[in-house]
Amino acid sequence: MKVSVGILTYNQEHFIGQAIEGVLAQRTDFPFEILVGDDCSTDGTREVVMQYVNQFPTIVKPVFHTQNLGQNGLHNTIQTLKKGTGEYIAVHDGDDYWIDPLKLQKQVDFLDQNPTFTTCFTNAYIRYDDGSPEEILNPPDQKATITVEDLIGENEIWFMATSAVVFRRSCWQIPDWFLKSSSGDIPRHIILAKQGPIGYLPDITSVYRKHKGGVSLADNYVSIKFLKNRIEMYEGINQELGYKYDTILRKNKARYYKMMLEAKEYQNQYFARVPIALKYLRLGQPDAETKKEIIKTYIVPNWLLDFYSFVAISLFKIKSKLNT
Repeated sequence: MKVSVGILTYNQEHFIGQAIEGVLAQRTDFPFEILVGDDCSTDGTREVVMQYVNQFPTIVKPVFHTQNLGQNGLHNTIQTLKKGTGEYIAVHDGDDYWIDPLKLQKQVDFLDQNPTFTTCFTNAYIRYDDGSPEEILNPPDQKATITVEDLIGENEIWFMATSAVVFRRSCWQIPDWFLKSSSGDIPRHIILAKQGPIGYLPDITSVYRKHKGGVSLADNYVSIKFLKNRIEMYEGINQELGYKYDTILRKNKARYYKMMLEAKEYQNQYFARVPIALKYLRLGQPDAETKKEIIKTYIVPNWLLDFYSFVAISLFKIKSKLNT
């Protein structure tokens, strides 16, 4: 088996058929299998999947779980891909779809011809179900070779659509810290890049669909749980890379501490915010103006500010009377 395509789905009965069709349409000179991992959907997703299993029993293979494995689909992905036997793995979200019948052939050819590369990704369309204008994910000047340095920054870096990636099974590693992450793509690409470069093909081969039920829109940047998970993820990445990029990743983590100051759980919670503000200042090392604003807003209590204002105004009034 050359390629195992893992289609990961949950409550996507309206999309999963198109996802499977796009893979079945692939024209290749090698065999591939389609593993459909359903995370215990409560709609008609499984019924749709079984229609393809019955029609293409040697290609489409169901991986059905008896309960939802949680963690934003991470464990569904891991358990599904473990069932594959291919030399290469193509991860595919159940609400995305492929539009180029030569997608797999192009990416496998690239990896076969470039044995030091761990991964190959292509360009993709971003389509919005709310009618927003379609976008092309990668710009014309997208680098052809990606290394770890391209994936590490003070901000979150993402430019590879999940369904546009194919990588070597031999390079697929799952450290313990990865099992706790609610994000699959970011750490997986870094782990792969650590072992060898990632190649880019400018062909637009897939569609990354954005809609209300999509996983990416489940990212909640005002939730303590989500923000803490991101911080833990970057701590794991830092450890994975031997703290080589510690200075950059400390600032990345600081961003999430700053977001945490406005988390819904900490609204009007002075004593909960103070240690978070101090962590942000220590890790982020912000400029003087930002530091002053953080101290004023989150560290100095309001009653002290009010008292300071009262004293300052009182002294000003006394001084004014003395001068007259």
